[in-house]
Amino acid sequence: MSHQKITAYCVKCRKQVEMKNPQQVTLKNGRLAYKGTCPNCGTTVYRFIGRVKQ
Repeated sequence: MSHQKITAYCVKCRKQVEMKNPQQVTLKNGRLAYKGTCPNCGTTVYRFIGRVKQ
């Protein structure tokens, strides 16, 4: 996963930023997402990528 450019919207900065340390996570409702931090302010940002196939 590292060295892959994944962007997400930072609510604090109000713009698209390139995620720092992205990790793929599964949320409680079954959706897949990338979780990382904003390089500017350090806020946690998410990028949703879909649902888990059952």
